[in-house]
Amino acid sequence: MLECVINISEGRRLDILDSIAGCAGPHVLDVHCDSDHNRSVLTVVGEPAARAITMAAVDALDIRDHQGAHPRIGVVDVVPFVPLGSTPFDEAIAARDRFAEWAATELTVPCFRYGPERTLPEVRRRAFDDLDPDTGPHHPHPSAGAIAVGARPVLVAYNLWLAKPDLEMARAIARAIRSPSVRALGLAVGEHVQVSMNLVDPSAVGPAHVFQQVAGIAPVERAELVGLAPMAVIEAAGRDNWARLDLAVDRTIEARLEARGWSLD
Repeated sequence: MLECVINISEGRRLDILDSIAGCAGPHVLDVHCDSDHNRSVLTVVGEPAARAITMAAVDALDIRDHQGAHPRIGVVDVVPFVPLGSTPFDEAIAARDRFAEWAATELTVPCFRYGPERTLPEVRRRAFDDLDPDTGPHHPHPSAGAIAVGARPVLVAYNLWLAKPDLEMARAIARAIRSPSVRALGLAVGEHVQVSMNLVDPSAVGPAHVFQQVAGIAPVERAELVGLAPMAVIEAAGRDNWARLDLAVDRTIEARLEARGWSLD
């Protein structure tokens, strides 16, 4: 089974988001919207769902109109394929490559691959500068921009909002906690600031660990899980910490699959 965690550059117009998500029907496991980032994360199962979401978003959105706190290269900014259960990683790479060819051919949207070859942060730094797209035109689509299409293991997207709106502090914290297991940015979000993280090895460094790290430097107002997390990561945080860390069993990949009659086995 392949999960796909599609990040699109729209988090405010809920009617449009509902329409986009509706294109994939029951294969949508979760939709997480952020109006300040002006970004939404749609967790889906399977390649057809990823393509349906992408086609609808490219049709409905225009990157030239977009304003938001989060970095982006297109209206469909990131499309990572994630193998679940016993699915081999090679299947995620193959799905990524098929998607990149499809988006370039059917939508004329250039795609940058990431995964074993390069990281997503590298794509963001180098796209259309000294890195040409892997598929599609060598220039951004006029309204859709470009897509970073990846193959990766499960990660956890996690935000910690600081009690004081000190952007320089948030950026300093992000620099301090970055590691091979944690990617972090300090971002201004409306009148607040957050340390926005991807926990790329959440079995090694999970939400409880980064919360403790950040809180040891500056007071944390609240935590935010973006999308879903594996059950093992939730359990490792300790039930007594779930409320403080914004974790819950019903926000796990396993629980959402079970609710639709699917399993990882």
